[in-house]
Amino acid sequence: MRVHLYTGSLQIVAKSGVGQAIFHQKAMLEKSGVEVTEHWRGHADAVHINTVFPDAVLAALRAKLRGEMVAYYGHSTMQDFRNSFVGSNLLAPLFKKWICFCYGLGDVIITPTPYSKRLLESYGIEKPITALSNGIDTDFFAPSEARRKLFREKYGLTDTQKVVISVGHYMERKGILDFIALAQKMPEVRFYWFGYTAPALVPEKIKAAMAAAPENLCFAGYCNQADLRDAYCGADAFVFCSLEETEGIVVLEALASGAPMLVRDIPVYADWLQDGKNSYKAATTEEFKEKLCGILNGTLPDCTAAGHRVAEARSVTAMGQKLCALYENAESLSPVYAF
Repeated sequence: MRVHLYTGSLQIVAKSGVGQAIFHQKAMLEKSGVEVTEHWRGHADAVHINTVFPDAVLAALRAKLRGEMVAYYGHSTMQDFRNSFVGSNLLAPLFKKWICFCYGLGDVIITPTPYSKRLLESYGIEKPITALSNGIDTDFFAPSEARRKLFREKYGLTDTQKVVISVGHYMERKGILDFIALAQKMPEVRFYWFGYTAPALVPEKIKAAMAAAPENLCFAGYCNQADLRDAYCGADAFVFCSLEETEGIVVLEALASGAPMLVRDIPVYADWLQDGKNSYKAATTEEFKEKLCGILNGTLPDCTAAGHRVAEARSVTAMGQKLCALYENAESLSPVYAF
């Protein structure tokens, strides 16, 4: 089998979850013995499209003219477009129409979770939609005391200093306002937010909240995957207050790295994260504080081993096998998702 992984807009999304998903797809396929190309030379059995920029539409049409199957990845929904960049709420209905057009160009649509599958189906998209995790490289992201030490030395932290991290763009949808509020309520804990968004795209409300953030919260900016891996290993908890996700690759990265997990109780996690078993969930800032205190002081049971098994079930190797099975059964697709 030969798969064309279209990367025409990769430079735009490389630092986002979509960019990481593209890298994961390459690893999935190669670990399954599939030949992967990023060029149009020669015939491909399938072409992967991951973005909804105009060039991706042209790529999908070109693949169809060449008689190649188009696998369109549904990473985005109207729901997770809202409360993101400046003007996103106003544009959300138009964005919905656009992504429906884009995804409709696929012979099959692949989306990360059963939740995002249900959302896309509710839009009236008639093409087959399959739920398949974006996957995670569990060889790269793994627990490590050495990396924990590196992270703490880099930021001047003691072995006993409690540290909480989160990752994402400076978006209300990513839960940055709740993360700031949580840091304000827990001054004895060090908080770090990894990620960066160009100031022109950040709403004024977010800029103001970040400017008024307490001293125990550090906006560490964008960091590469190796440094982020160290942060996961060095943290005493990963807190993800995001209000909407189609999966959350950073959640898989943190679980694979053995970080204690606390997420917002939203529908996307209902099918695979269980409160008190492989992670913890909260709905309000007060509940986030209560459960985070329980994680940090050890009064709540340690769920990291079970959380790590969640990540292992979604390894790039396991997901690559499911992706190949999807292609082999392309004419009678059924949901493929690892639980």
